[in-house]
Amino acid sequence: MTRENRLNIINSKTGWIEVICGSMFSGKTEELIRRIHRADYAKQKYMVFKHSIDVRYDETNIVSHSKMQAPSIPIQNPSEIYKYLTDDIKIVAIDEAQFFDESIVSVCNDLADRGFRVIVAGLDQDYMGKPFGSIPQILAVAEYVTKNLAICVNCGNPANRTQRTVHRDEQILVGSTEAYEARCRNCHEVLD
Repeated sequence: MTRENRLNIINSKTGWIEVICGSMFSGKTEELIRRIHRADYAKQKYMVFKHSIDVRYDETNIVSHSKMQAPSIPIQNPSEIYKYLTDDIKIVAIDEAQFFDESIVSVCNDLADRGFRVIVAGLDQDYMGKPFGSIPQILAVAEYVTKNLAICVNCGNPANRTQRTVHRDEQILVGSTEAYEARCRNCHEVLD
């Protein structure tokens, strides 16, 4: 590799994975939207995807709890991403990645290997405080990780847990303030 190529690596086909994780109400989707808006300023083309089960605020757009939004494509399987990609796309953004099956990890890796900037947002812990879905595997292979914290609704300390406030046993329960609160380590409880 020549000296010029080493110095110009940012313009080559080098891709990478960025993960934005944390509890509910920590601003993960807001940060994802902020990053794609910055890509707009840089005139970089992107595609945004979300799981089709996430219809809390909108059936197609990704929407933060603070009502920021951006257009997205709802999909059920991560492999569906490929059919939407065109030659001018530089960034692939995926919101609520914890809802996808384990194939999300290989799709993210493949996209980064192909030169895409892959931005993934998702919960790193479920309502019991356990690693959620494939997010831990994506964290392990990501080049950049941002861990957002919310504010505990009980004590005001930094919150890294999601408290489920309704009694349901399934791991995936799509909801917002009617079913969840942000809690710190000390205030988090697993409901029976």
